[in-house]
Amino acid sequence: MQQAKRKRITSWHLIGAQMAMFRRASGLTQATLADQFGVSEDTIASIEQGRRPLQMDFAMLLDRLLETKGALKVAVEKVPRVERFPLFVQDYMEHEQEAISLHSYQNQVVPGLLQTEGYARAVFKSLYPPLEPEEVEERVKNRMQRRALLERKPRPMLSFLLEEVILHRPIGGPEILREQIVHLREYAELPFLSLQIMPTSRQTHAALDGPMVLLETPDHDQVAYIEGQRVSYLIDEPEEVSVFQQKCGMLRSQAHSPEESARLMDDLLGET
Repeated sequence: MQQAKRKRITSWHLIGAQMAMFRRASGLTQATLADQFGVSEDTIASIEQGRRPLQMDFAMLLDRLLETKGALKVAVEKVPRVERFPLFVQDYMEHEQEAISLHSYQNQVVPGLLQTEGYARAVFKSLYPPLEPEEVEERVKNRMQRRALLERKPRPMLSFLLEEVILHRPIGGPEILREQIVHLREYAELPFLSLQIMPTSRQTHAALDGPMVLLETPDHDQVAYIEGQRVSYLIDEPEEVSVFQQKCGMLRSQAHSPEESARLMDDLLGET
């Protein structure tokens, strides 16, 4: 397996180094800068080390305090969109928006491409350690932008397979969940998108070891993406990808058909 790159130098590393240089030139320590804005010293250190993105509002405040004439604001504005995602998903994002086909199996939450804004916000608020409010909103914004894939022409061929329990877990509350199910039901009508539900009552299951995404690139290369607890793997070795393709094929045979899945969502909406 090929692990997603962990040592890449991103725009956030460069912006952090720039911020540290400006801070030192102003004669401030990380501790004194943190006190100025009522944040922890670790927050300042994380930004300067490129481990935490510098948020736009904070960049503007720093520009005023450090008298940097808008340099940090401009730097944040110029960050490539893909780098606005967490480091461990950036390799995947580079492929997703160009994919000509995508097959996704998820067992805990609705796939990011199909999430409503309210559901996405609730998912990010559930993360631990918790995110700062402005970081939550930045991630929600980026997640909504990912849906451009669904509007792209020529249309990609998409299939999604969700565990039934996802439709019962009230992330964000009952109203947010209902809105999300309505959203999924609408997506199920798109001619280029297949949506299947894996019934909880299944006694055999081809992917008990977790979620996965399979992609076909414009060059017709096959790629698998596996994400876990703060780590991810982007796999392009044909033999390994073949294993995940076999898993995906078996999962689709074990799940409800698209028509049965649509009826299941209709039943759930009738009950709520």
